[in-house]
Amino acid sequence: MHRTRYTYDDEVSSSYGRCYLIPRDLPHQRVVHNAVDIDPAPDDRSTGLDVYGNIDTYFHVHTPHTELVVTGTSIVDVDPVDAGLLVGPAARTPWEQARPGVVGPPSAIEFVLDLDPPEIGEAVTEYAASVFTPGRPLIEAVTDLTSRIHTDFTYRSGSTAISTRVATVMGRREGVCQDFARVAIACLRSVGLAGRYESGYLATDPPPGRERIFGADASHAWAAVWLPDGRWLPFDPTNDKLVDERHVTVAWGRDYDDVPPLRGVIYTDATRSEIEVSVDVSPIDLDPGADLRPDAEQACGPESKAVTHAD
Repeated sequence: MHRTRYTYDDEVSSSYGRCYLIPRDLPHQRVVHNAVDIDPAPDDRSTGLDVYGNIDTYFHVHTPHTELVVTGTSIVDVDPVDAGLLVGPAARTPWEQARPGVVGPPSAIEFVLDLDPPEIGEAVTEYAASVFTPGRPLIEAVTDLTSRIHTDFTYRSGSTAISTRVATVMGRREGVCQDFARVAIACLRSVGLAGRYESGYLATDPPPGRERIFGADASHAWAAVWLPDGRWLPFDPTNDKLVDERHVTVAWGRDYDDVPPLRGVIYTDATRSEIEVSVDVSPIDLDPGADLRPDAEQACGPESKAVTHAD
């Protein structure tokens, strides 16, 4: 459950919005149920696919309002990680041979290109060079990059904003999940590898005896690297791990700006607004005959309505 609540100190006459709140259907991930509810009810709404195949929802609210609430709810069935992806020849190829310019399609080459304004600076180039040494297997270099970012950078909620540049994060050595994903992607691109920004959620109820994982009750972000066999290997620098069945993928693109959970434009004389974001991600241990209809969503368990600023 991902709920965003905007409140305004004056009436909003018209609100346009676009959101990415519906998870993708993938070989390892199946969306059993999803819904996007908007209050006040929009006068116009549509659902479609963007250029990357993500599901986006557009809406236009004409009804005058001082509060707007957008809630996405989903039930998703996610498989364990395919171990063959990690030990196969594509993952173990020397990283130099995994550059899309050598063997990849144009769709992968797009993810090698730097952003505008550029994010690949001297600090990124030097950091990446210490990881991507000549002839190193791609999977070994990527897991090392994941661990180094986790070790070298401090997770500090509120230390950055969505507009914070990679160079600033490199200098401060702190940030949140989206910052660490963007650092990793910049490092990949600096050596000619394709890096993809992925957003979604992380189920953070820890197994017995394990510590709670960073990113609880908030939208989450990680990175993925393109493999020579055409697949992508996602990894999570925030938590020093490869992406597994506790991650739910919603959308991907070249950067955060491609797939924000919610953005829009309003028409109002209001001078002040507030935003509250609450996210609950709960694993479900289902019986074979469990009811997954929308009116049976209480199977998700109790909500932990922690109010946070979205990453």
